[in-house]
Amino acid sequence: MIRVLTFVCCLMLAGPVFAQDEALESEEAIAQRTMEISKTLRCMVCQGQSVADSDATLAQDIRRLVEIRVRAGDSDDEVRAYFRTNYGDYILMEPPFQWTTLALWLGPLVLVLMGGSWFVLNMRRQGAPDGPVGDDQELSEEEQARLASLMGEDGTTK
Repeated sequence: MIRVLTFVCCLMLAGPVFAQDEALESEEAIAQRTMEISKTLRCMVCQGQSVADSDATLAQDIRRLVEIRVRAGDSDDEVRAYFRTNYGDYILMEPPFQWTTLALWLGPLVLVLMGGSWFVLNMRRQGAPDGPVGDDQELSEEEQARLASLMGEDGTTK
């Protein structure tokens, strides 16, 4: 009887060992998801790099927080939504297209169009003559006298 009770107690104590959730991911899968999510988040210190590429202390903290959220069972979109609510759209490497980010998405296009328009208008202005110029214009007597005084008798300038 004691053996049976001991065996039952051992089985009851060993229960948590076998209680692994099938949804738990392996360490490699967690590291891979953490890196993939970190590549979509902007480092707030470096601003031109993703959290995955940055060596800043804040980026390391964000990577740890991403890993904690992944281990907690959050999906990729839930992790990004968490950071978006805490840091705003700027933390995302590719912010969503909405009215608050309209200038971010359309700004470069507007600048290129403005620069192209300015270039075309300047080229047109440079190509157009300032006044009437042509072969049919005659010099006045005053201009001819001045030209003759500037040029020598052989036709070269002094």
